[in-house]
Amino acid sequence: MKRAPMRKIREVLRLRAEGLSGRRVAQNLSLGRATVSEYFRRADVAGLSWPLPEGLSDTDLEQRLYPHEPGASARQIPQPDWAYVHAELRRKGVTLALLWEEYRAVHPDGYGYSRYCELYTRWEGRLSPVMRQRHPAGERLFVDYAGHTVDVICPETGEVRTAQIFVAALGASNYTYVEASWTQMLPDWIASHVRAFDFFGGVSGMIVSDNLKAGVIKACFFNPEINRTYGDMAAHYGTAVVPVRPHKPKDKAKVENAVQLAERWIVAKLRNQTFFGLDELNAAIRPLCDVLNGKVTRHLGASRLALFESIDKPALKPLPATPYVYAEWKKRRAGIDYHVEVERHYYSVPHQLIKQKLWVRITVRTIEVFHKGQRVASHARTSGNRQHTTVREHMPANHRFRSDMSPGAIRVQAARIGPNVETFVDVLIRRRRHPEQAYRACLGVLKLARSYGKDRLDAACERALTINAHSYSSLNSILKNGLDRAPRTRPSDEPAITHPNIRGADYFH
Repeated sequence: MKRAPMRKIREVLRLRAEGLSGRRVAQNLSLGRATVSEYFRRADVAGLSWPLPEGLSDTDLEQRLYPHEPGASARQIPQPDWAYVHAELRRKGVTLALLWEEYRAVHPDGYGYSRYCELYTRWEGRLSPVMRQRHPAGERLFVDYAGHTVDVICPETGEVRTAQIFVAALGASNYTYVEASWTQMLPDWIASHVRAFDFFGGVSGMIVSDNLKAGVIKACFFNPEINRTYGDMAAHYGTAVVPVRPHKPKDKAKVENAVQLAERWIVAKLRNQTFFGLDELNAAIRPLCDVLNGKVTRHLGASRLALFESIDKPALKPLPATPYVYAEWKKRRAGIDYHVEVERHYYSVPHQLIKQKLWVRITVRTIEVFHKGQRVASHARTSGNRQHTTVREHMPANHRFRSDMSPGAIRVQAARIGPNVETFVDVLIRRRRHPEQAYRACLGVLKLARSYGKDRLDAACERALTINAHSYSSLNSILKNGLDRAPRTRPSDEPAITHPNIRGADYFH
């Protein structure tokens, strides 16, 4: 006879004390007459009457009504080792039926199969209780990839590529978004989130994700490390990423169920179709996703769409004015040449940051470098050609000086002083086998303008060119002795300088 709860037996004794017959008590409490009579008998044997002794607990009452019978231990059924059973069930191919047969082989008088399964289920429930999770409206968006994939054929080459199935589900309404992407890598992972937010028309308070490598760099119960690009995207939308605990699938039961439904009602329905592009596949997924969200669930009596419109949608945060622009973050260290390497190209940073750890934000068109949260450099993105992109202001003074040195740059500076100065430095450069050999002399010529002025230097260069004095020292001597101001009265065939050691033109006649 199945035993009623102790609270109901208490009620039996109370009604009996109020003068009700066994028949009336059985009718009021929906019990059998024989059951009520048995409770009356056991109470009389135990010497119990209403009101019961103060402080008598249900456990004490049960022990008084159902005392341990002598000799029962001799007839006790052998108990299985439930810990062993639980461990064995984790092994491939092992079932409860097999373990029960092994148990009965050792204990022929043991439990029957149904009782064996019932007791194990009860033991397992005490071992690992399941917490009923409550999902406030608009608070959580669960995201994951399905285990099943879809083949897509390239129409030009016939190559078969595998498309991944991204699934996102809101916690309160179970409203589900499904799409196909080529990979589970970070760019596709982020792009799927952006399109999911557009689909929902708003942003949840948090994103509950699996510990996918694209989003979570280091899975940890206490301090998970989120990929910076993933965190950047979440910050743009005003939400937060909360990874589930490692190896705890029950933490994301919502998306696990959504993935299962997507596999059954979307992927399975497309199994006999052939797709020749990702857009074609997603075009086939959308109406099936709408059908899934429009189905009325039996346990709630409403569709996911209806629940979304009434519960989740009003609670979602508004979308930002512009969608998130994908930007990948990478850690880099500035080299001794004050450049950081990004995809086989080198971009300059301020020379003070040599050997410093930096964050690089990479978009389709730009490269931005950050140090301690502050942007220190910005460049237009260049293809990976192993070349350098250098900003002049990032260079130390001596490097900046050398970078300014070129024949063209020197001629431009000389032309600003005067035409004869430009001609003079041009002669200096042309007379050297390598132009770099004339750089110091040219810089010395240009520097004379500071001491003597542009006009005097231009006149001195004219005189030097006339007498073929093509050196810095000759030009400096002309200016120092004031010869640039002296009139030229000598014949054109006489030496430019009068000196006893100079023979003159008459010596040769």
